[in-house]
Amino acid sequence: MLIDFQDETNAVTDDYRELVEKLLIFAGEQEDVAPHAEISISFVDNKQIQVINRDYRGKDKPTDVISFAMLEMEEEELQIVGEGLPVVLGDIIISVDKAKEQAEAYNHSFERELAFLALHGFLHLLGYDHMNAEDEKKMFRRQDDILGAFGIER
Repeated sequence: MLIDFQDETNAVTDDYRELVEKLLIFAGEQEDVAPHAEISISFVDNKQIQVINRDYRGKDKPTDVISFAMLEMEEEELQIVGEGLPVVLGDIIISVDKAKEQAEAYNHSFERELAFLALHGFLHLLGYDHMNAEDEKKMFRRQDDILGAFGIER
């Protein structure tokens, strides 16, 4: 899987990017994602993610992670996927500020929180959601299973 990183904060070290990349490649294998799939991950601050959250979700406050899936199909849309062409899954935007705040609030490491948020966003790109209790249980169980298998515990 190809992951394009953009760090608008200049706060995410190579070690953290490497962790996220390895985790998402692992998660992609667990979820049978095509090995030539592509995603982008942007690290931003609270101000930037608040603008995105307001403009795209109508919620004028910072959030931790937002995903924009490219494979969501609208009615009457044709899906065009050619043999050997890259599958662009979408974009994940993570607030580094929120990740730091939540790591402290939940009493775990920034590394663990960043991994959780990246995986959470990735699963959204694959169609997982938490709009109702049943879907939330399924998504969070899958997150815990993948994080545990990768070696990241609470």
